This record gives sequence, structure tokens and C-alpha cells, in this order.
Amino acid sequence: MQAPHPAIRPIDDSERAAWPTEPTVTLPPAFTDERGAIQPLLDLRSDSCVLIHSQQGTQRANHYHRSDWHYCYVLDGEIAYYERPTGSAEAPRRTVFSTGEMFFTGPMLDHTMVFLKDTTFLTWGRNSRSQEVYEADIVRIPSLAPTE
Repeated sequence: MQAPHPAIRPIDDSERAAWPTEPTVTLPPAFTDERGAIQPLLDLRSDSCVLIHSQQGTQRANHYHRSDWHYCYVLDGEIAYYERPTGSAEAPRRTVFSTGEMFFTGPMLDHTMVFLKDTTFLTWGRNSRSQEVYEADIVRIPSLAPTE
């Protein structure tokens, strides 16, 4: 196993206890008034936020994170998300996320994203998204998506 990057902080039990137990994240109600609405998305420490555009029919991820997690909010489009515990031989769980939905991927979860439509989404991560830190934390795996 590769030594962690110095910018990656250790995971403690209180952090682990706060993670969602399912990939689907239920968002709180929006604050609304005559001016419009404010939708809370994330209220915790993260070291990165990226905007990702993906073309229909392409894949991303095909890896797991040793310590990183990410929350993904779909701005527009549709993602078939596959996950299973790292090291497991069980069939991956497939969940489809669409515009306005958020999902969570914790550490040590193999995951694949297949884009069913052209998709734009935001991803908040625990760790920095600098390429050096990102590569120090991920382990690439074969796609979890079935071949069609």
C-alpha cells in the first residue's frame, strides 16, 4: 500500500460516524421567500470542490479512495452510479441519480459512474483535488458497470 500524502489527514471515528450509510443523500428543505429559494447542499469541511462535465455514454471513477469521500450534486443530466465495498466479490449496487439529486461515496468503496445523458455535476471532496494528492489516495479498478 502506498504511503499517504502529507496533505491527507487521518480519519477519526467522529468523522466516520457522520458519513451517510447509503449513497442517496436527502437534502434539507430549501429556504424560500418572495425572492426565490436557497437550497442547502453541504455544511461540513471539505478541501475541494470541482465542476465536472461528462458526455453521454462515457464513464468516470473506476477506482476507490483510501481516505477521501465525495458528495456529488447533479446540476443537469443523469448518472448510473455503481458501488460495492472494496475487496468484495458481491455484485455492485446500481443507483441512478438525476438533476437536483445528491449522492455520497465514502472511502474504501469501489465505484463507477456511467453517464446516461450529457451531465454536469459538482463534487465536494474531503481531500485536496490537486493531482498529486488525488493520485496518492486512489486505487484504480476495472469498471463495475456491466458490459452491454
